[in-house]
Amino acid sequence: MRALRTILIVVVILGGLFVIADRVAVGFAEDEAADRIKSTEGLASTPDVSIEGFPFLTQVVGGELDDVKIGIKDYEASTGGANATADTIRIDDLNAEMHGVAFNSDYSSATASSATGTASISYAELLKAAKAEPTQVAAGVTAQVIGLSDGGNGKIKVTVEATVLGTKLPQPVSVLSSVSVSGNTVKVHADTLPKLGVELAEGRIRAITDFEQKIDELPGGIQLDKVEATQNGVDISVKGSDVKLVG
Repeated sequence: MRALRTILIVVVILGGLFVIADRVAVGFAEDEAADRIKSTEGLASTPDVSIEGFPFLTQVVGGELDDVKIGIKDYEASTGGANATADTIRIDDLNAEMHGVAFNSDYSSATASSATGTASISYAELLKAAKAEPTQVAAGVTAQVIGLSDGGNGKIKVTVEATVLGTKLPQPVSVLSSVSVSGNTVKVHADTLPKLGVELAEGRIRAITDFEQKIDELPGGIQLDKVEATQNGVDISVKGSDVKLVG
């Protein structure tokens, strides 16, 4: 009995040491991965990296991690233009969960078999994709989108200001718009047309109310999937396969 008790104590101690070593190792790996991703993606701040699953060391021996979660704040995504300052859009929160992350023998590169996640863009940031200046929609009539907000039930409330024959309408007019994703582009399309005080062709009005925002070069090559209007902005679902984390 004494020998068995001794064995049990040793096992418990060794198990505790293994857990400590495993947690130290995963913490070091998370920090290293965060620094590598920051460098690879040219980020202004270090992302949050969390390696899921236990034990970590046995995953390393197998050459593949089950799941890796990455969180990036204030990510500047390209809009496909040539000017890196003007042609970017800020994503407030970009979160992705990488599945089946395989790495090479010297740990210089890592690729996830699949990835899912979300990207949050504020209405103020999305508004930049609309017409920035008043646009003439007919003789003596100019209009521009001046605000975006939550319209409820998954809709965006688009507020338009118009001037007719030099006189600004007493109040801005608003319409509810649907938001969708097509490829790498977020599209906003008015469900109905605003009343601007004069009869105008639908195409002329939609030149103001409807707009789109291209979002390019997300980390690792992840792609836009779906979009939903929320209280403070739009939440975009992203996904990808063979997503390169580093290397």
